[in-house]
Amino acid sequence: MPKIKEAVRNLLGFSCINVQTKLTAQKKVFNPKTQKYEYTKDKRVVKNRCVTDAFVAHIVDALKAEASPLALLDDYKYHDVGTGTNSEVAADTGLQTPFGGARVTGTQLEGATANIYKSVATFTFSNTFSITEHGLFNASTSGMLMDRSKFAAIPVESSNQIEFTFEITFTSGG
Repeated sequence: MPKIKEAVRNLLGFSCINVQTKLTAQKKVFNPKTQKYEYTKDKRVVKNRCVTDAFVAHIVDALKAEASPLALLDDYKYHDVGTGTNSEVAADTGLQTPFGGARVTGTQLEGATANIYKSVATFTFSNTFSITEHGLFNASTSGMLMDRSKFAAIPVESSNQIEFTFEITFTSGG
């Protein structure tokens, strides 16, 4: 694969942009003794799942100034979770089975380096679920799906929380 990248770069005269994603899901439960939520051992990390076709098309439209006012890339901060188990595909436009609660607006940050976008959101559940999927959207309802990640179930009960940290890394060069 590196030889193919190098051949394309030499043929076309430009470098590649690599994109990598990472989702961390960490369960938290309320400790009545400390009166605080504390992390449990239920943690999932999934890498390089599925940036969607719609998101890629949105980037291109934004660069061509054809997507206004929807061209705002900083709108991708709305987290949603669900119980779906189908594999991720680039054609996904939403979660397979949203859990039914409201999307949570993530805190937008720069990651460990300037080429990493990070959004962090915490869900507090009011029912029992086995959470198996996460999506990042550009609107609090409907909207465009940037990335869908599926993972091994995290069981939650009423008042349990899951903190999701989504990162997308853009690396220039080859």
